Amino acid sequence: RVKFRVAAVSLDDDYLPMRSTEVKNRTSKGDITRLRLITAVKTPYLPDGRFDLEAYDSLINMQIEGGAEGVIVGGTTGEGHLMSWDEHIMLIGHTVNCFGTRIKVIGNTGSNSTGEAVHATEQGFAVGMHAALHINPYYGKTSTKGLISHFKAVLPMGPTIIYNVPSRTGQDIPPQVIEAVSSFPNMAGVKECVGHERVKCYTDKGITVWSGNDDECHDSRWQYGATGVISVASNLVPGLMRSLMYEGKNVTLHEKLSPLMKWLFCEPNPVALNTALAQLGVARPVFRLPYEPLPLEKRVEFVRLVEAIGRDNFVGHEEARVLDDDEFLSVTRYK
Repeated sequence: RVKFRVAAVSLDDDYLPMRSTEVKNRTSKGDITRLRLITAVKTPYLPDGRFDLEAYDSLINMQIEGGAEGVIVGGTTGEGHLMSWDEHIMLIGHTVNCFGTRIKVIGNTGSNSTGEAVHATEQGFAVGMHAALHINPYYGKTSTKGLISHFKAVLPMGPTIIYNVPSRTGQDIPPQVIEAVSSFPNMAGVKECVGHERVKCYTDKGITVWSGNDDECHDSRWQYGATGVISVASNLVPGLMRSLMYEGKNVTLHEKLSPLMKWLFCEPNPVALNTALAQLGVARPVFRLPYEPLPLEKRVEFVRLVEAIGRDNFVGHEEARVLDDDEFLSVTRYK
């Protein structure tokens, strides 16, 4: 007779599903800190509000072909805040499954609830993401000690980028918080939106920083020591953004792209990007509310920007065109 073991795994008091060596060591911190161009990728939708995975896959392929080295899945630009966690984790897993050998997949698993952030990050690494993006708790703001404790709770699970964008969270992550967690083995670096001086503050201390502002990324990279950029504009012009991060100071190219970067943030992101990708024929003109397309004059301005920069530099193959108001669809129920 065969005697079967009572349990396949012996659990101790410190057991967590994500402590598997195989999973935790799949991607090293160094694999993340070397990335110079990371696209905060858009999530396209079908007319009923579900994900348009065909358009999404095409957009990811365009990013890879344009030279992007990583993508943020379900970030602000990808409208992770409008997704259920089931949708969110599914999209991370889908991206890893289809593209994980060609580009680094960084899942936005941050939350203003530490428990929710821990759970989502466990799931994200379980489906294979290479790194996590974590924002500080928003609305329900906390103390400096609370911020440190929040990040310490998620850092053990895998390579992590901390995202500082006070204009959205209502609370700056001060340098003492980043310095307090910088010694963690999984602390990959900071996506910093405060500006050049904060970037320099970290680079002087040997902490990896990505600019979170497209309009500042050239100077942050070449004058203040940033590793690169986590970019919205690279959804549209990945090849030009790669040149901006890899080919040394190029004031001419930076100035050429500046009007586009300014246009992209004429209203809160991702309103303009969604409008642009629809007018390029890369994504259907479907918006999950509360986002609405830009007004007509701004849509006309985008087509002129494409002409000025050159259609060949943009993603997609259709000619840029000005869409009419009735061509856009706003979806209320999408879960």
